[in-house]
Amino acid sequence: MITKFLSKLGPGILFAGAAIGVSHLVQSTRAGADYGWGLLWALFLAIIFKYPFFQFGPRYAIATQESLIEGYYKLGKPILWLYFILNLAVMFTIQTAVTIVTAGIASEIFGITTNLGIWSAVILATCLCILLFGRYKFLDKLMKVIILTLSICSILALGIAMGNEDASIGLGQVFPPQEGLLFLAAFMGWLPAPMDIAIWHSIWTLEKKKTKVDKLNLKEGLFDFNVGYWATLLLGICFMGLGATVMFQSGVEFSNSGGVFASQLIALYTTNLGTAFYGIIGLAAFTTMFSTTLTTLDASPRVMSKIGELLWKQKNEQYLGWILALCFGTLAIFFFFLSEMGLLVQIATVLSFLTAPIFAFLNYRLVTSSHMPKAAQPSKSMRWFSYLGIAFLSLFTIGYLISLTR
Repeated sequence: MITKFLSKLGPGILFAGAAIGVSHLVQSTRAGADYGWGLLWALFLAIIFKYPFFQFGPRYAIATQESLIEGYYKLGKPILWLYFILNLAVMFTIQTAVTIVTAGIASEIFGITTNLGIWSAVILATCLCILLFGRYKFLDKLMKVIILTLSICSILALGIAMGNEDASIGLGQVFPPQEGLLFLAAFMGWLPAPMDIAIWHSIWTLEKKKTKVDKLNLKEGLFDFNVGYWATLLLGICFMGLGATVMFQSGVEFSNSGGVFASQLIALYTTNLGTAFYGIIGLAAFTTMFSTTLTTLDASPRVMSKIGELLWKQKNEQYLGWILALCFGTLAIFFFFLSEMGLLVQIATVLSFLTAPIFAFLNYRLVTSSHMPKAAQPSKSMRWFSYLGIAFLSLFTIGYLISLTR
């Protein structure tokens, strides 16, 4: 029965693996460390109001046998050009950010060397081998193990932390002051993930269909999506709770460097919960970031290859070329632009926040257009929910931009 259940999962678990990364380990934990449970409202609103637009990725792919990339192309070539430029601007930065954090955790847990450059190269090489030799089928199986391990470790860690008699933190909600708005934008912009991950999900859904003997139907596809999507909410709460119970009012000044922050994170956990739980905390942190590093390394090259096929009529798949370019570009940023990494990540996260309403509208427009079979289009209640989501994302973005002028 468990085997049958797991066989129905795939793209949704890859979505969870891509989403549960910097946004959870670093930003959700930091939200808990800085505000206790005070930003729980932001976590819930971001994940709930983005739900329809992420769901439209697998919905469109299953109904049309096409990815969202092909759908955007049908809506107009300029839209696809816009996404190509945006993705090219942030894909190397995002990959570098998640790889550095993964390298920092690996260095903290495994020792061997403290050189993050060596660890980054080893991690990228490992991911590259998995993707080139195992392809989607192996990635699908591996991610199920990783996400299951991550979920068990994270829930167990939170349970231990909550059981600490000094871990009583109030649930009062707060809105950050002016100086905290940039963090709030980045926090909500990457929760549960940047909106364009819906595009990745649509491509993974098509890959899943190739590995199934029987046809993947809409009901199964949406069930798979829901499992992965709501796992991001559960684990977001776990990491915020760990930050709130272990780090809030600890007096520790946390580093803006993802790798250093990860080391501080593990050190604080073991200091407060005991060294006996070092393995659990370390495994949760490492699986979180390794899953994100692996899935982002797979997704961006797939997207760029598909864009090249549509815009430049490239007949041969360019996946290999793009994945090698992403690996070398990531290492180049690490070795030559590491001092600017904080700024680059800030730009990437804020861009995700600002473009969220645009991708939300495009995804809604596509699944309610003539390109989508009527039977698979969202229900009336889902359409109204989508209107609310677009309004929320737009108003929040406008409010953020206005706040910057004050």
